[in-house]
Amino acid sequence: MSLQTVKDFFAAKAPDIHVIETEQSSATVPLAALAHGVDPDQIAKSICVRAGDDVVLIVASGNSRLDNRKFRDRFGAKPRMLGAEDVVIQTGHPVGGVCPFGLAHPLPVYCDQSLRKFDLVVPAAGAINAAVRIAPERMAELTSAIWVDVCQEKQADPDQQ
Repeated sequence: MSLQTVKDFFAAKAPDIHVIETEQSSATVPLAALAHGVDPDQIAKSICVRAGDDVVLIVASGNSRLDNRKFRDRFGAKPRMLGAEDVVIQTGHPVGGVCPFGLAHPLPVYCDQSLRKFDLVVPAAGAINAAVRIAPERMAELTSAIWVDVCQEKQADPDQQ
């Protein structure tokens, strides 16, 4: 019922936003970018991690990677990825469909600064073939997210210079 909890979330909090369901999977950043016709960096991936005793949800730009030092400086602990079963237990969403909307349990949501360079991002919506199009600021507002800087700066590809 993960997809339904996301639909219910938007029906209650933002009825102008509609969940987009696709025939093809959008469970990875490249697949999601292809399915939704956007740059991979516009995919807002949600990462469920443990910081010490706490579980948090980090939403970041598609090609961003967590920076262990920045994360530790912000949360006081090294990030530890949750296994797929624990992700489902914590969020109610399957890996590949994890998003900050319609969570099974209240989790602190943090949006990485990497999302702010876009007017529109595409996070998953509770299923491996569902997503929404939303402004990053609105996503943060709807999920009571806190803005953080916990990802590595994207390095320029030397072959493209």
